[in-house]
Amino acid sequence: MAKLPLKLKAKLSKRKEDNFIRNLVEPLDLMDFTSNDYLGFARSKTIFSNAFKLLKKRGITSNGATGSRLLSGNHSLYKELEETLAESLGVPSALVFGSGYAANVGFFGSVPQRGDFVFFDELIHASIRDGIKMGNAKSYKFKHNDLEDLKDRCLSKCNGTTDEVEIYIVTESVFSMDGDSPDLRKLSNFCVQNGFNLIVDEAHAIGVFGEMGKGKVVELGLQKEVFASIITFGKALGCHGAAILGSGELKDYLVNFARSFIYTTALPPHSIATIIEAYHYLMSSKGVDSRERLKENIIYFKSRVNLKGLDSFFIPSYSAIQSCILPGNRQVGSIAKNIQDVGFDVKPIFSPTVPKGKERLRFCLHSFNTKKEIEKSLEILSYNLNVYG
Repeated sequence: MAKLPLKLKAKLSKRKEDNFIRNLVEPLDLMDFTSNDYLGFARSKTIFSNAFKLLKKRGITSNGATGSRLLSGNHSLYKELEETLAESLGVPSALVFGSGYAANVGFFGSVPQRGDFVFFDELIHASIRDGIKMGNAKSYKFKHNDLEDLKDRCLSKCNGTTDEVEIYIVTESVFSMDGDSPDLRKLSNFCVQNGFNLIVDEAHAIGVFGEMGKGKVVELGLQKEVFASIITFGKALGCHGAAILGSGELKDYLVNFARSFIYTTALPPHSIATIIEAYHYLMSSKGVDSRERLKENIIYFKSRVNLKGLDSFFIPSYSAIQSCILPGNRQVGSIAKNIQDVGFDVKPIFSPTVPKGKERLRFCLHSFNTKKEIEKSLEILSYNLNVYG
Protein backbone atom coordinates (compact mmCIF):
# COMPACT_ATOMS: atom_id res chain seq x y z
CA MET A 1 0.00 0.00 0.00
CA ALA A 2 1.07 3.60 -0.60
CA LYS A 3 2.55 5.52 2.34
CA LEU A 4 0.48 8.00 4.27
CA PRO A 5 1.19 11.59 3.10
CA LEU A 6 3.48 13.61 5.39
CA LYS A 7 0.76 16.18 6.13
CA LEU A 8 -1.49 13.45 7.47
CA LYS A 9 1.32 11.90 9.50
CA ALA A 10 1.96 15.30 11.05
CA LYS A 11 -1.69 15.61 12.11
CA LEU A 12 -1.59 12.17 13.74
CA SER A 13 1.65 13.05 15.53
CA LYS A 14 0.09 16.25 16.85
CA ARG A 15 -2.85 14.25 18.21
CA LYS A 16 -0.45 11.96 20.07
CA GLU A 17 1.45 14.93 21.50
CA ASP A 18 -1.83 16.42 22.73
CA ASN A 19 -2.77 13.10 24.37
CA PHE A 20 -5.84 12.87 22.15
CA ILE A 21 -5.32 9.96 19.82
CA ARG A 22 -8.46 7.95 19.09
CA ASN A 23 -8.24 4.15 18.92
CA LEU A 24 -10.75 1.40 18.24
CA VAL A 25 -11.03 -0.82 21.31
CA GLU A 26 -13.28 -3.67 22.34
CA PRO A 27 -16.06 -2.68 24.77
CA LEU A 28 -14.87 -2.96 28.35
CA ASP A 29 -16.48 -5.69 30.43
CA LEU A 30 -17.16 -3.25 33.24
CA MET A 31 -20.15 -1.71 34.99
CA ASP A 32 -21.71 0.48 32.33
CA PHE A 33 -21.60 4.22 32.95
CA THR A 34 -20.72 5.18 29.39
CA SER A 35 -23.20 3.78 26.82
CA ASN A 36 -26.29 5.56 25.51
CA ASP A 37 -28.42 2.51 26.35
CA TYR A 38 -30.29 4.51 28.99
CA LEU A 39 -33.20 2.08 29.40
CA GLY A 40 -31.31 -1.16 28.80
CA PHE A 41 -33.23 -1.90 25.60
CA ALA A 42 -30.07 -2.85 23.69
CA ARG A 43 -29.67 -5.84 26.00
CA SER A 44 -33.36 -6.79 26.03
CA LYS A 45 -33.93 -10.40 25.00
CA THR A 46 -37.65 -9.66 24.72
CA ILE A 47 -37.14 -6.99 22.04
CA PHE A 48 -34.67 -9.25 20.22
CA SER A 49 -37.13 -12.14 20.22
CA ASN A 50 -40.13 -9.99 19.26
CA ALA A 51 -38.29 -8.55 16.26
CA PHE A 52 -37.59 -12.05 14.99
CA LYS A 53 -41.24 -13.05 15.55
CA LEU A 54 -42.44 -10.00 13.61
CA LEU A 55 -40.27 -10.89 10.61
CA LYS A 56 -41.45 -14.48 10.74
CA LYS A 57 -45.11 -13.42 11.00
CA ARG A 58 -44.76 -11.17 7.93
CA GLY A 59 -42.87 -13.82 6.00
CA ILE A 60 -39.81 -11.58 5.61
CA THR A 61 -36.60 -13.57 5.13
CA SER A 62 -34.37 -10.99 3.42
CA ASN A 63 -31.03 -10.26 5.11
CA GLY A 64 -30.59 -6.90 3.42
CA ALA A 65 -32.62 -4.07 1.97
CA THR A 66 -30.97 -4.65 -1.47
CA GLY A 67 -30.91 -0.96 -2.39
CA SER A 68 -31.92 2.56 -1.48
CA ARG A 69 -35.50 3.29 -0.45
CA LEU A 70 -36.06 4.90 -3.86
CA LEU A 71 -34.97 1.72 -5.65
CA SER A 72 -35.68 -1.65 -4.02
CA GLY A 73 -35.20 -1.02 -0.30
CA ASN A 74 -38.53 0.48 0.78
CA HIS A 75 -39.91 -2.71 2.34
CA SER A 76 -43.34 -2.78 4.00
CA LEU A 77 -42.09 -2.36 7.58
CA TYR A 78 -40.93 1.19 6.81
CA LYS A 79 -44.50 2.36 6.24
CA GLU A 80 -45.66 0.70 9.44
CA LEU A 81 -42.89 2.32 11.49
CA GLU A 82 -43.32 5.80 10.03
CA GLU A 83 -47.09 5.74 10.50
CA THR A 84 -46.67 4.51 14.09
CA LEU A 85 -44.21 7.29 14.91
CA ALA A 86 -46.32 10.04 13.31
CA GLU A 87 -49.51 8.97 15.08
CA SER A 88 -47.85 8.38 18.44
CA LEU A 89 -45.87 11.61 18.47
CA GLY A 90 -48.66 13.79 17.11
CA VAL A 91 -47.07 14.93 13.86
CA PRO A 92 -48.25 14.66 10.24
CA SER A 93 -45.28 12.66 8.96
CA ALA A 94 -42.09 10.81 9.82
CA LEU A 95 -39.20 9.85 7.53
CA VAL A 96 -36.73 7.19 8.67
CA PHE A 97 -33.00 7.56 7.96
CA GLY A 98 -30.13 5.12 8.47
CA SER A 99 -28.66 7.06 11.41
CA GLY A 100 -28.94 10.30 13.35
CA TYR A 101 -25.87 11.56 11.53
CA ALA A 102 -27.46 10.83 8.14
CA ALA A 103 -30.70 12.53 9.21
CA ASN A 104 -28.97 15.73 10.35
CA VAL A 105 -26.63 15.91 7.37
CA GLY A 106 -29.54 15.25 5.02
CA PHE A 107 -31.78 17.88 6.59
CA PHE A 108 -29.29 20.72 7.05
CA GLY A 109 -27.53 20.02 3.77
CA SER A 110 -30.74 20.38 1.76
CA VAL A 111 -33.39 22.44 3.57
CA PRO A 112 -31.78 25.86 4.32
CA GLN A 113 -31.21 27.57 0.96
CA ARG A 114 -28.76 30.17 -0.34
CA GLY A 115 -29.66 33.50 1.25
CA ASP A 116 -31.31 31.86 4.27
CA PHE A 117 -29.93 32.06 7.81
CA VAL A 118 -29.22 29.28 10.29
CA PHE A 119 -28.61 30.16 13.95
CA PHE A 120 -27.37 27.24 16.03
CA ASP A 121 -26.49 26.71 19.67
CA GLU A 122 -22.69 26.72 20.07
CA LEU A 123 -22.79 23.22 21.63
CA ILE A 124 -24.88 21.65 18.86
CA HIS A 125 -23.90 18.16 17.67
CA ALA A 126 -21.15 17.70 15.09
CA SER A 127 -23.57 16.09 12.61
CA ILE A 128 -25.65 19.28 12.51
CA ARG A 129 -22.55 21.42 12.01
CA ASP A 130 -21.44 19.15 9.17
CA GLY A 131 -24.87 19.38 7.55
CA ILE A 132 -24.87 23.17 7.78
CA LYS A 133 -21.44 23.28 6.14
CA MET A 134 -22.75 21.22 3.25
CA GLY A 135 -25.57 23.71 2.62
CA ASN A 136 -25.51 27.18 1.15
CA ALA A 137 -27.21 29.19 3.91
CA LYS A 138 -25.39 31.70 6.09
CA SER A 139 -24.84 30.28 9.57
CA TYR A 140 -24.05 31.79 12.96
CA LYS A 141 -23.74 30.24 16.41
CA PHE A 142 -25.25 31.72 19.56
CA LYS A 143 -24.22 31.26 23.18
CA HIS A 144 -25.32 28.02 24.78
CA ASN A 145 -28.97 28.12 25.88
CA ASP A 146 -28.88 31.93 25.74
CA LEU A 147 -32.07 33.29 24.20
CA GLU A 148 -31.03 36.92 24.64
CA ASP A 149 -27.80 36.31 22.71
CA LEU A 150 -29.82 34.62 19.97
CA LYS A 151 -32.16 37.61 19.78
CA ASP A 152 -29.20 40.01 19.49
CA ARG A 153 -27.58 37.97 16.73
CA CYS A 154 -30.83 37.64 14.78
CA LEU A 155 -31.37 41.40 15.03
CA SER A 156 -27.86 42.28 13.89
CA LYS A 157 -27.60 39.71 11.09
CA CYS A 158 -31.14 39.60 9.71
CA ASN A 159 -32.19 43.23 9.86
CA GLY A 160 -33.64 44.30 6.53
CA THR A 161 -34.12 40.80 5.09
CA THR A 162 -37.05 40.14 2.74
CA ASP A 163 -39.99 37.80 3.27
CA GLU A 164 -38.34 35.30 0.93
CA VAL A 165 -35.51 34.71 3.40
CA GLU A 166 -36.07 31.82 5.80
CA ILE A 167 -34.49 31.79 9.24
CA TYR A 168 -33.80 28.49 11.01
CA ILE A 169 -33.11 28.20 14.74
CA VAL A 170 -31.44 24.97 15.86
CA THR A 171 -31.07 23.44 19.29
CA GLU A 172 -31.13 20.12 21.14
CA SER A 173 -33.70 19.24 23.78
CA VAL A 174 -30.96 17.47 25.78
CA PHE A 175 -27.34 18.28 24.93
CA SER A 176 -25.12 15.26 24.44
CA MET A 177 -22.05 16.50 26.34
CA ASP A 178 -23.54 18.73 29.05
CA GLY A 179 -26.82 16.88 29.58
CA ASP A 180 -28.69 20.16 30.05
CA SER A 181 -31.69 21.59 28.18
CA PRO A 182 -32.83 24.93 26.73
CA ASP A 183 -36.11 26.59 27.65
CA LEU A 184 -37.92 25.15 24.64
CA ARG A 185 -41.17 26.94 25.36
CA LYS A 186 -39.55 30.40 25.37
CA LEU A 187 -37.49 29.50 22.32
CA SER A 188 -40.60 28.29 20.51
CA ASN A 189 -42.53 31.45 21.40
CA PHE A 190 -39.67 33.56 20.04
CA CYS A 191 -39.68 31.62 16.76
CA VAL A 192 -43.48 31.77 16.37
CA GLN A 193 -43.57 35.52 17.05
CA ASN A 194 -40.95 36.17 14.38
CA GLY A 195 -41.91 33.56 11.81
CA PHE A 196 -38.69 31.58 12.30
CA ASN A 197 -38.35 27.82 11.81
CA LEU A 198 -37.38 25.89 14.96
CA ILE A 199 -35.55 22.58 14.62
CA VAL A 200 -35.03 20.41 17.72
CA ASP A 201 -32.69 17.43 17.94
CA GLU A 202 -34.29 15.02 20.45
CA ALA A 203 -31.65 12.27 20.26
CA HIS A 204 -31.03 12.16 24.03
CA ALA A 205 -34.62 12.96 25.07
CA ILE A 206 -36.69 10.40 23.18
CA GLY A 207 -37.44 7.46 25.44
CA VAL A 208 -36.39 9.36 28.55
CA PHE A 209 -38.52 12.52 28.85
CA GLY A 210 -42.23 13.16 28.49
CA GLU A 211 -45.28 10.95 28.82
CA MET A 212 -44.36 7.41 27.72
CA GLY A 213 -40.91 8.70 26.80
CA LYS A 214 -42.14 10.67 23.80
CA GLY A 215 -39.57 13.46 24.25
CA LYS A 216 -39.59 17.07 25.34
CA VAL A 217 -41.35 18.49 22.27
CA VAL A 218 -44.38 16.29 22.98
CA GLU A 219 -44.06 16.87 26.74
CA LEU A 220 -44.45 20.62 26.15
CA GLY A 221 -47.08 20.23 23.42
CA LEU A 222 -44.95 22.01 20.82
CA GLN A 223 -45.46 19.70 17.85
CA LYS A 224 -47.38 22.33 15.85
CA GLU A 225 -44.87 25.08 16.62
CA VAL A 226 -41.71 23.11 15.78
CA PHE A 227 -40.78 23.02 12.08
CA ALA A 228 -38.92 19.71 12.43
CA SER A 229 -37.56 17.45 15.13
CA ILE A 230 -35.03 14.66 14.85
CA ILE A 231 -35.29 11.51 16.93
CA THR A 232 -32.79 8.65 17.01
CA PHE A 233 -33.19 4.98 17.85
CA GLY A 234 -29.60 4.22 18.84
CA LYS A 235 -29.80 5.60 22.36
CA ALA A 236 -32.73 4.98 24.71
CA LEU A 237 -34.42 2.65 22.20
CA GLY A 238 -31.28 0.53 22.01
CA CYS A 239 -31.23 -0.14 18.26
CA HIS A 240 -30.21 1.89 15.18
CA GLY A 241 -31.52 4.57 12.83
CA ALA A 242 -33.32 7.90 13.12
CA ALA A 243 -36.36 9.80 11.91
CA ILE A 244 -37.20 13.37 10.97
CA LEU A 245 -40.65 14.47 12.12
CA GLY A 246 -42.55 17.25 10.40
CA SER A 247 -45.15 18.09 7.79
CA GLY A 248 -46.05 15.91 4.83
CA GLU A 249 -44.54 18.53 2.51
CA LEU A 250 -41.25 18.43 4.42
CA LYS A 251 -41.17 14.65 4.05
CA ASP A 252 -41.77 14.94 0.30
CA TYR A 253 -38.99 17.51 0.03
CA LEU A 254 -36.49 15.36 1.93
CA VAL A 255 -37.31 12.29 -0.18
CA ASN A 256 -36.45 14.37 -3.25
CA PHE A 257 -33.48 16.43 -2.05
CA ALA A 258 -31.81 14.93 1.06
CA ARG A 259 -28.73 13.28 -0.40
CA SER A 260 -28.03 11.11 2.66
CA PHE A 261 -31.51 9.62 2.17
CA ILE A 262 -31.42 9.25 -1.60
CA TYR A 263 -27.93 7.87 -2.13
CA THR A 264 -27.61 5.17 0.52
CA THR A 265 -28.79 1.61 1.01
CA ALA A 266 -31.89 1.39 3.19
CA LEU A 267 -31.86 -0.22 6.62
CA PRO A 268 -32.55 -3.96 6.37
CA PRO A 269 -35.92 -5.39 7.48
CA HIS A 270 -34.45 -6.74 10.72
CA SER A 271 -33.33 -3.23 11.77
CA ILE A 272 -36.79 -1.77 11.15
CA ALA A 273 -38.47 -4.70 12.93
CA THR A 274 -36.22 -4.07 15.93
CA ILE A 275 -37.16 -0.38 16.01
CA ILE A 276 -40.88 -1.23 15.81
CA GLU A 277 -40.64 -3.71 18.68
CA ALA A 278 -38.43 -1.39 20.76
CA TYR A 279 -40.99 1.38 20.34
CA HIS A 280 -43.86 -0.93 21.33
CA TYR A 281 -41.82 -1.99 24.37
CA LEU A 282 -41.26 1.69 25.24
CA MET A 283 -45.04 2.24 25.22
CA SER A 284 -45.68 -0.81 27.43
CA SER A 285 -45.70 -1.14 31.22
CA LYS A 286 -42.15 -2.50 31.03
CA GLY A 287 -41.09 0.70 29.31
CA VAL A 288 -42.73 2.69 32.10
CA ASP A 289 -40.84 0.66 34.70
CA SER A 290 -37.51 1.22 32.90
CA ARG A 291 -38.05 4.98 32.75
CA GLU A 292 -38.99 5.11 36.44
CA ARG A 293 -35.85 3.22 37.44
CA LEU A 294 -33.76 5.60 35.33
CA LYS A 295 -35.40 8.63 36.95
CA GLU A 296 -34.74 7.18 40.40
CA ASN A 297 -31.08 6.62 39.52
CA ILE A 298 -30.69 10.18 38.23
CA ILE A 299 -32.16 11.57 41.47
CA TYR A 300 -29.99 9.26 43.57
CA PHE A 301 -26.82 10.12 41.63
CA LYS A 302 -27.43 13.86 42.07
CA SER A 303 -28.16 13.43 45.78
CA ARG A 304 -24.87 11.55 46.32
CA VAL A 305 -22.93 14.17 44.33
CA ASN A 306 -24.40 16.78 46.64
CA LEU A 307 -23.70 14.78 49.80
CA LYS A 308 -20.05 14.26 48.82
CA GLY A 309 -19.57 17.96 48.04
CA LEU A 310 -18.89 17.36 44.35
CA ASP A 311 -21.50 19.78 42.98
CA SER A 312 -18.93 22.31 41.84
CA PHE A 313 -17.40 19.77 39.44
CA PHE A 314 -20.69 18.79 37.75
CA ILE A 315 -22.71 20.64 35.11
CA PRO A 316 -26.32 20.99 36.38
CA SER A 317 -28.40 18.36 34.59
CA TYR A 318 -31.60 16.41 35.19
CA SER A 319 -30.95 14.02 32.30
CA ALA A 320 -29.14 10.68 32.14
CA ILE A 321 -25.96 12.57 31.20
CA GLN A 322 -23.97 13.85 34.19
CA SER A 323 -20.68 15.54 33.29
CA CYS A 324 -17.82 16.15 35.74
CA ILE A 325 -15.50 18.91 34.49
CA LEU A 326 -11.80 18.08 34.96
CA PRO A 327 -9.65 20.45 32.86
CA GLY A 328 -6.76 18.96 30.91
CA ASN A 329 -6.62 15.87 28.70
CA ARG A 330 -3.92 14.23 30.82
CA GLN A 331 -5.74 14.72 34.13
CA VAL A 332 -9.15 13.56 32.93
CA GLY A 333 -7.58 10.60 31.12
CA SER A 334 -5.66 9.52 34.23
CA ILE A 335 -8.68 9.72 36.53
CA ALA A 336 -10.84 7.86 34.00
CA LYS A 337 -8.29 5.04 33.88
CA ASN A 338 -8.18 4.83 37.66
CA ILE A 339 -11.98 4.48 37.77
CA GLN A 340 -11.96 1.89 34.99
CA ASP A 341 -9.23 -0.11 36.76
CA VAL A 342 -11.61 -0.82 39.63
CA GLY A 343 -14.46 -1.94 37.38
CA PHE A 344 -16.46 1.12 36.27
CA ASP A 345 -16.70 2.08 32.60
CA VAL A 346 -16.63 5.88 32.80
CA LYS A 347 -15.18 7.54 29.72
CA PRO A 348 -13.10 10.73 29.51
CA ILE A 349 -14.14 13.36 26.97
CA PHE A 350 -11.08 15.16 25.64
CA SER A 351 -10.63 18.46 23.85
CA PRO A 352 -11.16 19.24 21.00
CA THR A 353 -14.36 17.15 21.25
CA VAL A 354 -15.23 19.64 24.01
CA PRO A 355 -13.61 23.08 24.38
CA LYS A 356 -10.16 23.23 25.95
CA GLY A 357 -10.52 23.60 29.71
CA LYS A 358 -13.90 21.80 29.61
CA GLU A 359 -12.54 18.25 29.46
CA ARG A 360 -14.71 15.92 31.50
CA LEU A 361 -15.77 12.56 32.79
CA ARG A 362 -19.17 11.78 31.27
CA PHE A 363 -21.32 9.59 33.50
CA CYS A 364 -24.22 8.06 31.55
CA LEU A 365 -26.84 6.66 33.88
CA HIS A 366 -29.11 3.72 33.09
CA SER A 367 -32.19 2.00 34.42
CA PHE A 368 -30.07 -1.08 35.20
CA ASN A 369 -27.38 0.64 37.27
CA THR A 370 -27.68 -0.20 40.97
CA LYS A 371 -27.47 2.31 43.78
CA LYS A 372 -24.45 0.41 45.07
CA GLU A 373 -22.70 0.90 41.73
CA ILE A 374 -23.53 4.61 41.72
CA GLU A 375 -22.30 5.06 45.28
CA LYS A 376 -19.05 3.19 44.64
CA SER A 377 -18.27 5.02 41.39
CA LEU A 378 -18.66 8.39 43.13
CA GLU A 379 -16.52 7.25 46.07
CA ILE A 380 -13.70 6.43 43.63
CA LEU A 381 -14.19 9.74 41.83
CA SER A 382 -14.06 11.66 45.12
CA TYR A 383 -10.88 9.85 46.19
CA ASN A 384 -9.17 10.64 42.88
CA LEU A 385 -10.20 14.29 43.00
CA ASN A 386 -8.55 14.55 46.44
CA VAL A 387 -5.40 12.84 45.17
CA TYR A 388 -5.10 15.12 42.16
CA GLY A 389 -5.92 18.16 44.25
